[in-house]
Amino acid sequence: MPTYIHELGDWPHFRWAEKSVAAKLATVRHHQGRLLGRMEGLGFKLREEAMLRTLTEEAVKSSEIEGEVLDKDQVRSSIARRLGMDAGALTATIDRNVEGIVDVILDATRNYDKSLTEDRLFGWHAALFPTGWSGMRRIKVAQWRTEPIEVVSGPEGKQRVHFEGPPAKRVPAEMRAFLKWFEDKKSSDIDPVLKAGLVHFWFVTIHPFEDGNGRIARAIADMALARSENTSQRFYSISAQIQRERNTYYDCLEETQKGNLDITPQLEWFLGCLDRAFAGAEETLGDVLAKAKFWEKHAGAALNERQRLVINRLLDGFEGKLTSSKWAKLTKSSQATAGRDIDDLEAKGILTKNAAGGRSTSYSLVTDE
Repeated sequence: MPTYIHELGDWPHFRWAEKSVAAKLATVRHHQGRLLGRMEGLGFKLREEAMLRTLTEEAVKSSEIEGEVLDKDQVRSSIARRLGMDAGALTATIDRNVEGIVDVILDATRNYDKSLTEDRLFGWHAALFPTGWSGMRRIKVAQWRTEPIEVVSGPEGKQRVHFEGPPAKRVPAEMRAFLKWFEDKKSSDIDPVLKAGLVHFWFVTIHPFEDGNGRIARAIADMALARSENTSQRFYSISAQIQRERNTYYDCLEETQKGNLDITPQLEWFLGCLDRAFAGAEETLGDVLAKAKFWEKHAGAALNERQRLVINRLLDGFEGKLTSSKWAKLTKSSQATAGRDIDDLEAKGILTKNAAGGRSTSYSLVTDE
């Protein structure tokens, strides 16, 4: 008796409940259109800032789902450089793993109208693993896996197998069928948003690479979503929402992969997750508008480059508390210079000292919230 969906005789002929999925799809499409309309109504600079934040979050969260923590400043700097954006002070040194995930996401979304091919996927895989290693393990890069693969969890000796991919000998043929369907005009009869959810599930079920399958699956979904909007501008992050719902994501994936070819629950979950990602984009929009309002209010303030750098870091979501020591480190200045910069901003009503004083003295921006 088959254990996994890819062992069924009519794989990969998926089916779903048309009425149920269509109702959810209509809601998602409505919210998608509203979000894009709001973003298009912004000025160029604000739209650029929103896109930079979104792409940064997509790269960071897509890696975080796989247990890899990237430096957010490096990711932001890498994206800004590639897109020619003015993002203030940029990080000088950027890790190869950061460059790799940024390469993949930008190629998927900026070149969404180009065909998805085997060579292109191999290029993405090589970008994700530039050294040929995944952690402490050497892997085959830019080629389909040649060994069985399992998705497991738990400590060594007590691991639970959640899923096993198709035999390695089937992978080349499976991927040819996948890529043909993705680019086939006949598949264009399916709404591109729904197609994004379908190809994401299909790809992770084949699991064609030794590692990196989740990140590449999400990039393919982003590519399909860009096609659904006919634009390379990104204002929401599906990876960020999947990370928030990680447990539910894996539970639904496992249940569907062990079920039949009716993937209605998987598609409904994907559409719901996407709809919640649109809601998350509203928060990004609010942050961008708040930043613009802040600088409009303080347009006449005489500030040096160090002060502008730190203020922008605070507006972009500075992690932890701002202290004079962190100021000195961020601006590569002395403690005395940091103290003078902070005192000046306090006098101008831009920074305020937090309640805890003494050795734990920290500062926050004065906002109009």
